[in-house]
Amino acid sequence: MKIAVVKEQAAGERRVAATPETVKKFMALGADLAVEAGAGVTASIADADYITAGAAVADRAQTVAGADIILGVQGPAPDSLAGAKPGAWIVASLNPFGERERIDAYAAAGWEALAMEFMPRITRAQSMDILSSQSNLSGYKAVLDAAYEYGRAFPMMMTAAGTVSAAKVFVMGVGVAGLQAIATAKRLGAQVSATDVRAATKEQIESLGAKAIFVEHVAGIEGEGKGGYATEMSEEYKAAQAELVSGHIAKQDIVITTALIPGRPAPRLISDAQLATMKPGSIIVDLAVEQGGNVEGAVPGEVVERHGVRIVGHRNVPSRLAADTSALFSRNLYNFLSAFWDKEKNAPVLDEEIGSAIRLTQGGKVVNERLLG
Repeated sequence: MKIAVVKEQAAGERRVAATPETVKKFMALGADLAVEAGAGVTASIADADYITAGAAVADRAQTVAGADIILGVQGPAPDSLAGAKPGAWIVASLNPFGERERIDAYAAAGWEALAMEFMPRITRAQSMDILSSQSNLSGYKAVLDAAYEYGRAFPMMMTAAGTVSAAKVFVMGVGVAGLQAIATAKRLGAQVSATDVRAATKEQIESLGAKAIFVEHVAGIEGEGKGGYATEMSEEYKAAQAELVSGHIAKQDIVITTALIPGRPAPRLISDAQLATMKPGSIIVDLAVEQGGNVEGAVPGEVVERHGVRIVGHRNVPSRLAADTSALFSRNLYNFLSAFWDKEKNAPVLDEEIGSAIRLTQGGKVVNERLLG
């Protein structure tokens, strides 16, 4: 069983799909590891570290030649995988809805593409969940990016020259990223509030010491979709939420938006008119900018200014903390493959529940129901 770890080709991608730690663990299972030269450099891992762990380090062609499993952070280009075995697994974050042509190419080549972002949110798969592990650090980094752009201090400071007021931070969307953003902003001394369409998150917000901002008196609104994700809301709820948010964000110094709906464009949370009510010098960090953005006027990969408000739209935020996100991502991959490792076959064998959820291609065809509907 040969597992190949490829160097990321996407612009700005600094993460790597295996670390020396997980290389050793895979080898302990009985696998042979090959790592493409330079794969870990941008995540602060030298080729020598992989060699010390027991992996072979070679160029791309040698790395993928005869590979049974290919690990990546983002889906590798199909034409760069020549030499992999027929039926080889490609295990990565594959962006199935945005990169459909690439998925079709995997199918045509006879490879089995496994999309880690489709991992079901069930108890036994928590340690395999790349969305959670990467979002956690994204929420943390969003607050640091806001602090960098903000021209003032976060905590209240009482000095002989007078008092500096605490920054007011509002987090919109309280999933994994949002909860970490709340916790980080609180650690920095900010006055924090947060909102979400899912009623169940109110207790989570308050448990972190933040103020929960929720729409009241709109019957039957829970906002909880399959797997704990948010769902589209009624027009009545959207109108009530817009009114509530408009009054609240006008008083905020920093707003961090994290709202995403799987397989759909990011919901619009802040309009240009609402931006215009914010104080000059205020900061918004839009973590959903690459999926269309929660904020009107946000630009992927740029920091722009509208109405005196700076809107931060960094791409691929997890990659901005590449060493730590790589460590977590690679453990997710190891936890996934090792959970299904058959010692007699010296290979992983997926069960139906998880296999059918994440398998995109098999036997030369696209087979995932979410892509066939």
